[in-house]
Amino acid sequence: MELKVCHLYPDVLNLYGDRGNIMCMKKRLEWRGIGCSVDNVGIGEKNDLTAYDLFFIGGGQDFDQEILLEDLRLRKGGQIRDALEDGKVFLCICGGYQMMGHYYKTPDGHYCQFLGAIDFYTVGGEKRMIGNYAYRLGQESGGETVVGFENHSGRTHLGKGLRPLGTVLRGFGNNGEDRTEGVRYKNAFCTYSHGPVLPKNPAFADVILETALSRKYGSCSLEPLKDGFERLAHDTVLRQVLRPLWLPGK
Repeated sequence: MELKVCHLYPDVLNLYGDRGNIMCMKKRLEWRGIGCSVDNVGIGEKNDLTAYDLFFIGGGQDFDQEILLEDLRLRKGGQIRDALEDGKVFLCICGGYQMMGHYYKTPDGHYCQFLGAIDFYTVGGEKRMIGNYAYRLGQESGGETVVGFENHSGRTHLGKGLRPLGTVLRGFGNNGEDRTEGVRYKNAFCTYSHGPVLPKNPAFADVILETALSRKYGSCSLEPLKDGFERLAHDTVLRQVLRPLWLPGK
């Protein structure tokens, strides 16, 4: 077995070590004797995206997103939408997540038109939502807790009937209002979680890999790995995030 991974825009979308997610997925496959090839596809490149099984898009600053918008819409947008609807697996982080939606509206009213591949939109706020946070995945994504780091001013609002990736336990998530985090649409896993998210959330990493392998080969059940250090990192961060808030006089 083998997975072919497409890392989209690695040169401009790589905040907070997001490319570590690629390294994590590749290692977790190799440790199980499963092949994994990774192609970096940047601005201006015209790769045939139909050949890939899994796509990764990391986070970037607003300026970085502006640079690649034309390339995204004119060169790669159609293939990305087709791959998404065909059930190919996507992991999209922060800015990469936002670009899968309809648009981003800045606080001064400027619209950045995005792919419109998934029914949601994002509106920029004056105050950033930043810090370590935790959320619980929906049952269709494994139901485990995920810990990560969020830093975004965009408030994302999901379309009617669209499922979030998870429910916020502590932190802001999509918009700081409705306790939703990310979105799960077909086989796309979209989240605001930097960190990178997968190394300290091994169960979530395996859900993504199993989904991609099952999509390609019909079914797949990955053998467990010895995730002692990974789970220790997860549990340590989770305890810190969920500890009771300090209140004056308490």
